[in-house]
Amino acid sequence: MQYSEKLSQRIIASGSRLCVGLDPRPVDGDIDAVEDFLKTVVEQTWRHAAAFKPNMAYFEAMGLRGIEILDRMLSWMPREVPIILDAKRSDIGETQKYYAHSYFAHWNVDAVTLNPFLGYDSIEPFLDWAGKAVYLLAVTSNAGSADFQQQVLADGRSVFELVTALGERAVREGRVTDVGYVVGLTNAAGVLRNIPDAPLLVPGLGAQGGDLDALAASDRKAPDVINVSRGILYAGDDNTYEQRAVIWAARIREAYQG
Repeated sequence: MQYSEKLSQRIIASGSRLCVGLDPRPVDGDIDAVEDFLKTVVEQTWRHAAAFKPNMAYFEAMGLRGIEILDRMLSWMPREVPIILDAKRSDIGETQKYYAHSYFAHWNVDAVTLNPFLGYDSIEPFLDWAGKAVYLLAVTSNAGSADFQQQVLADGRSVFELVTALGERAVREGRVTDVGYVVGLTNAAGVLRNIPDAPLLVPGLGAQGGDLDALAASDRKAPDVINVSRGILYAGDDNTYEQRAVIWAARIREAYQG
């Protein structure tokens, strides 16, 4: 089964496009509490999640123990919910080959985020994994997206369109890995018309203040998911993680239904 098919089925089964971001931040450095915290979040939210997105940075920040927590977490997470590992790796092809093996063979995640700015040969090692996907950084949710990604070239294209051209090349070549794109909700309004109808991973909702209207009005057919991390894990209200997931999933659903 292709990744996009699995994700589409999950969106239908859950009635949700919510991607729950897993960004553990140990309180007062208490790493001992992290795994139970993550188990609680996953157990309470998975029924309402189209996908989960563990962010490598937060696990790496805890050193070896953080990697061990991630390793164990990936073994007990519900596999009917696609797992997108937010790694944003970028290196020469030979090194990328080992990253791909680590994530797809060892950890068996469904998708990985990649920084494509080393060019096509740097993403190629990820493109021959059946049932898997990569999300290439195209237009991110931060203000610095304007520094490079949205700059206009002499031929009229924006730099992010060079990124989407890599994905289109993979499709033409018949590569078995699905290729999607990271498009930040805070910067989506002016760029969606130039993004192929491939799966999108959309950060920027919640704490970053992104607006769903542009995405919902774009009439895309691909299985897009909208990530919420802090708004579920660290909202600072009296709701449970499940209640927050239900609220965010409903907001996204209502936007898509107009």
